[in-house]
Amino acid sequence: MKYQNILNDNKVQCTICPRNCKLNEGQAGFCQIRKNINGSVVLTSYGYNTGLAVDPIEKKPLYHFYPGSKVLSFGTLGCNMGCQFCQNWHISKSKADPTKLNQTSPEKIVELAKQLGCKSVAFTYNDPVIFFEYAIDTAKLCRDNGIKTVAVTAGYINPEPRKEFFAHMDAANVDLKAFTENFYTKNCLAHLAPVLDTIKYIKKETNCWLELTTLLIEDENTSTEEITQECEWIMENLGDNVPLHFSAFHPAYKFMDRRPTKLSTLLLAYGIAKNTGLKYVYTGNVLDTQTSTTYCHACSKPIIKRNGYEILDINLQKGNCNFCSAKCSGVF
Repeated sequence: MKYQNILNDNKVQCTICPRNCKLNEGQAGFCQIRKNINGSVVLTSYGYNTGLAVDPIEKKPLYHFYPGSKVLSFGTLGCNMGCQFCQNWHISKSKADPTKLNQTSPEKIVELAKQLGCKSVAFTYNDPVIFFEYAIDTAKLCRDNGIKTVAVTAGYINPEPRKEFFAHMDAANVDLKAFTENFYTKNCLAHLAPVLDTIKYIKKETNCWLELTTLLIEDENTSTEEITQECEWIMENLGDNVPLHFSAFHPAYKFMDRRPTKLSTLLLAYGIAKNTGLKYVYTGNVLDTQTSTTYCHACSKPIIKRNGYEILDINLQKGNCNFCSAKCSGVF
C-alpha cells in the first residue's frame, strides 16, 4: 500500500485522509474498511460493493456533465466522515464484514456499464476516498474502454493521494457540507480546511469537471451570513461557472429530531448565490422546475429545463445556447 507510514511494534499509519489513523495489528481505521493486516494497510472491501444501480447523471448531482446520460453507480461500506445527519448512514456507518456484500471486479463493472448503455461509472453512496484502490483500478479500466468516471465525495483526502485520485476522475461532485469550522467539528467530526483545499485543487490543477453540493439543515448552516460567505469564497477561489446545488435535508441518523429543510430556505440560498454572481445554481431533493433549470448566462433563456432529475427540454448544441450561441460551461 502506497499511502502509509510503517511505525514501531507492527503499527502502521494510514495516510489516505487527514485522520492519519495509527493502527495496531488487526485494527481498522475510522472508516472501518482500511485495516492493519500484517503491518500494512489493506482495503478490506476491495472488489465488494453494496450493489450497482443505473441512475440518471443528474442524481449525483451533476447537471453539466453529459446531461440526460446514464451512470452506473456503486459504493462499499464505511466513511472517513462522521456526519451526524448522514443520508446514507446504513451504509456509511456499517461495521459489517465487507466480504458479505456483492462481489464485483473492476472488469465486471466495466462490462456491465457497457451492457447497460452507461456513459459513466460513479463511485458514490459512501466516500470513494476510502475505497481508493478499488475506485482507481475501476477508473483506469473505464478510461481504457471509453467510459467516463465520476467521484461523489466529501473531499476529505490528503494532498498526495488526492493527486492520484483525481487524475483518474472525469467529474466530481464535492459535498461542501457547510462553511464554518464549527459545523465540521461538531456535526462531521472533521475539519473544513482540507475540503476547501481539495475543491481548489480539483478546479485549478485537474481536468476533472467540478460541481458542489451543500445540504442545507435548518438552524445549522442556513444563515444568510454563512451562505453569503460560501458563495463569495466560490466566486473568489473557483470563479462564477462552478455549478452549486443546495439540497434539502430529510431527518436521518442522529438528526431524526430535526425538521426537513423548507423550500423557502432553499430559495433564499438560491437567490443569495445568484446575487453573488454564480451563473449556475440549483435546488435539490425538491421538485421545483424553476430552480432546477439551467439558464444561459448571456441571454437568460432556459437551455436545460428539468423537473427534479428528469430533463424536459434541451436547447443546447455542443454546449452552445440555441438562442444566442453563448457557451455553457460543462462537458456536453
